[in-house]
Amino acid sequence: MDAEGGSFGLAKSAALKLSEMGERTKKLGSAMKDPHQQKRIILVIVCVALLLDNMLYMVIVPIIPDYLADLENEQSEHVHLVLHPNTSLANSTNEDKINKDNLDIQIGVLFASKAILQLLVNPLTGTFIDRIGYDIPLLIGLSVMFVSTCIFAFAENYATLFVARSLQGLGSAFADTSGFAMIADKYTEEAERSRALGISLAFISFGSLVAPPFGGVLYEFAGKRVPFIVLASICLVDGFLLLTVIKPFSNRTRENMPVGTPIYRLMIDPYIAVVAGALTMANIPLAFLEPTIANWMETTMHSTQWEMGLTWLPAFFPHILGVYITVKLAAKNPHLQWFYGALGMVIIGASSCTVPACKTFGELIAPLCGICFGIALVDTALLPTLAFLVDVRHVSVYGSVYAIADISYSIAYAMGPIVAGQIVHNLGFVQLNLGMGLVNVLYAPALLLLRNVCQMKPSYSERDNLLDEAPQGLYDTIKMEEVRAKKKGYSSGGNCLSVDENGFDSSKAQQSSSSEFT
Repeated sequence: MDAEGGSFGLAKSAALKLSEMGERTKKLGSAMKDPHQQKRIILVIVCVALLLDNMLYMVIVPIIPDYLADLENEQSEHVHLVLHPNTSLANSTNEDKINKDNLDIQIGVLFASKAILQLLVNPLTGTFIDRIGYDIPLLIGLSVMFVSTCIFAFAENYATLFVARSLQGLGSAFADTSGFAMIADKYTEEAERSRALGISLAFISFGSLVAPPFGGVLYEFAGKRVPFIVLASICLVDGFLLLTVIKPFSNRTRENMPVGTPIYRLMIDPYIAVVAGALTMANIPLAFLEPTIANWMETTMHSTQWEMGLTWLPAFFPHILGVYITVKLAAKNPHLQWFYGALGMVIIGASSCTVPACKTFGELIAPLCGICFGIALVDTALLPTLAFLVDVRHVSVYGSVYAIADISYSIAYAMGPIVAGQIVHNLGFVQLNLGMGLVNVLYAPALLLLRNVCQMKPSYSERDNLLDEAPQGLYDTIKMEEVRAKKKGYSSGGNCLSVDENGFDSSKAQQSSSSEFT
């Protein structure tokens, strides 16, 4: 009887758990029917994807140099004993110096390979995202990131690590671009869009800054594989959430998606080009200092390992503060986004110039915090501006324009690990920082070009402001219906439901809209 009672109790508890899971699934399904809840869940999925991407980018910083050094020592000792058993100490010292130089080159190429592949693939991913929508590319990006993380966990030689790092760049090209584009597409109001993109930037910053200590601690106490297995598990959960919540393969709206502006036309748009250049210039100091500042601290300040490891951690807080301030200012004065970006570039330039003057670790924290604060101003102000420029000057499809933003970041981070070391070696650390600071200060006035176009805020598209003609095609008709619905005080659901599910007859709507506006 006791055994039967125990089994009955277990069955009852299992049934209760299943019913609870069913209720949660129903609640999640009902939440996805609510446009506001849907946007929040999508924002969570995208933010987790961006967090993972930047943690994967930075988690190898404390792991790979040490791991590759151990592999190099094992190989060199084996070759040395086999080929040169009687070599003198002086010759072995020279060989160690050569091996160290080769190791530095290998590490620089490995770190840069992610950004280089991302830079090469982004023009294709932007067009691909514009054609099929944002959800499937995000799923592809998460899948590739999961595979690359698993390869990192079990790689045992440089070639395999290089493949894993390059694959991560491919996954990032899909995940980052589609993630930003999805946020811009779902959050059409300028204030909401700035806030949502600001939240995603906070996750990016958190991932970049928390990843090195996270990877270093787990590598020290649990081995190389554990940090990557943990990140791969989170990536798998995020992909499963994307599959179950958004259901990318059952979404029929992509059949009626408008045709986006080709990426080459966006690249030659002067306003978009100015914003893309500002994003590159603003991120160059961070990309160039990350691989060079540790050696400079060791030679000039005699810093300890923990000081070099925690160099960028204090900068997380001013970055979050910069995101918060810019979002608040943009909500009150959206037409001044160009000014916030220009101010951020001036702050970055001034802070970069003061880095070489620091003599202690405490003094160094201030300019590094200034650089990250300025980057927060630039990114938070200009990323929403890219979506706005597409709205007012092109078709409101955001894959290609955020591929351009990703290209801008990739240029900085592809050059950083390779070019920065050569500049320091040939010209010096002081000249590197002065050059980066001067470039940012000189580029800031170029954002004045955005002053006039930013006066058009708030808007949805150029047609909404200049409707001298009837809406052309399905996209403009739907947008007109959404604008009229918002003016009447209710929501039409926007992009949250498909056209078929709404029962929306595009031909009738176009006819009625044409008669109304002519």
